[in-house]
Amino acid sequence: MGMTISEKILAEHSGKKYISAGEIINAKVDIVLANDITAPIAIREFEKLRIKKVFNNDKIALIPDHFTPQKDIKAAEQCKILKDFAKKYNIKHYFEIGRVGIEHALLPEQGIVLPGDLVIGADSHTCTYGALGAFATGVGSTDAAVAMATGECWFKVPETIKFVYYGKLQKWVSGKDLILYTIGDIGVEGAAYMAMEFTGEVIENMSMSERLTMCNMAIEAGAKAGIIAPDKVTEDYVKPRAKRPYKFYNSDSDAKYFEIKEYDCSEISPIVACPHLPSNIKPARELSHIKIDQVVIGSCTNGRLEDLREAAKVLKGKKVHPDVRMIIIPATQTIYMEALREGLIEIFIESQAVVSTPTCGPCLGGHMGILAKGERAIATTNRNFVGRMGHPESEVYLSNPAVAAASGVLGRIGTPDELGL
Repeated sequence: MGMTISEKILAEHSGKKYISAGEIINAKVDIVLANDITAPIAIREFEKLRIKKVFNNDKIALIPDHFTPQKDIKAAEQCKILKDFAKKYNIKHYFEIGRVGIEHALLPEQGIVLPGDLVIGADSHTCTYGALGAFATGVGSTDAAVAMATGECWFKVPETIKFVYYGKLQKWVSGKDLILYTIGDIGVEGAAYMAMEFTGEVIENMSMSERLTMCNMAIEAGAKAGIIAPDKVTEDYVKPRAKRPYKFYNSDSDAKYFEIKEYDCSEISPIVACPHLPSNIKPARELSHIKIDQVVIGSCTNGRLEDLREAAKVLKGKKVHPDVRMIIIPATQTIYMEALREGLIEIFIESQAVVSTPTCGPCLGGHMGILAKGERAIATTNRNFVGRMGHPESEVYLSNPAVAAASGVLGRIGTPDELGL
């Protein structure tokens, strides 16, 4: 019996020739990451170990991105813990304001996470890096602390569901729509503690940006990881960024899967996830009666340059509806600068949107876009739980950037084709 790509990566990092789902293993990790919410907890646990150094100062990433730029004294204190720890242990991948970006966009961009890596992060959306052909998963801060000390973490080898996407995408349909459609099909626990392996002709023709979006939201189906076998698209993205060797893995033809699901993408139209679950999906065209107060375009899910270009296509020459506030957040400084060079920022500001420095802020209801009681937002973020973006009696709808931008112009949920695009 062969192995899946996930099993191969875990086997390699645990020093085994063969593993199968259900085994408990101890494996060496390539990268340990944490942010300004989770790292302080990990750092306190690390200090309790009373050891004098981290396992490798080049394999730890500390990213202050959630409540930054520091919104209050508590946020400032949290960030200072990261800064002091990074200085004490000479952590190479610490990013201060002005250099930082949203972690799951920043690490691939900087070539810190690479194909074949085993990555753990004290953040649930660490599964994003599966788009590069890495096995990446979120862990608790205590596991992160132990990994910073030892370079190892324990795992139960997950079963894998294979998702095959075929057909031709409709206009304005992207990776965000496919992952929302998938979560809507299997539910928020449909892949609980499993790896979601995304394959098929549609995936093969996808950009890295869209692949990152799909793997990012694997956790919203309860998955341990989302993963895509690396190919030429991966190589073209990684090669100019990588600062160390990397390895491509692929699933064997006789690998064992828990289930194989197939989707004809030609039947999928732009999708919106309605409150209060990512699985509560409807076609965007069926929600034209839903008025909105706020639009957020950004986050680790859809804050990359390709996402901003999609939004700009819709917003160019138009104005945000007078009853709506639109917040656009490039995910990294590099993305922000390129958007500036391409004239995207000018389009956004002329449309009367506001453009923010990179931050996770509104996605988690932290700052830079909090909802009041009774308000509704449509966002390119990844979660729409009760109170996720503010007041418990507010509502969040999830969509791709084009639908979010069009909705901002219309003042209600809508699609670009309603604007003649």
